Amino acid sequence: MSLASLLAFAGEHSFLSLAFVGLTLAILYTEIARLFQGYKSVNPAELTALINRDNALLVDVSALADFEKGHIANAKNVAMSQFDPESKLLANVKDLPVAVTCRTGMTSADAAKRLVKAGFQKVYWLDGGVAAWQQADLPLVKGKA
Repeated sequence: MSLASLLAFAGEHSFLSLAFVGLTLAILYTEIARLFQGYKSVNPAELTALINRDNALLVDVSALADFEKGHIANAKNVAMSQFDPESKLLANVKDLPVAVTCRTGMTSADAAKRLVKAGFQKVYWLDGGVAAWQQADLPLVKGKA
């Protein structure tokens, strides 16, 4: 395919060409924003290594009822409505690895952003949350921590 045929296609199908350019820019923006978000997303295997190797603090920002239904072992529950990066639980670990999770990973991403804004240096986020943990066939603990 030559450049001339690509330009001819773009001229004949302007809507498709604009859609392609728009989607490409959106993907680029998302990926560049991810690089500068200040926290790193991890999968369940990476989280396991982080907890075992670096003794990371795991904070689950799920609602208490969801937390009690099943959570990752040794996770500390702090409901998002009460999440405060300056709390007693988090105040002494600003330089240590802190990983956040929730049921699906959506709420915990907001918690990770708040930790970064509060000056935490090593913030991790479980991409997909506890649901991803379950899909990886890793165990959950029921009840309160």
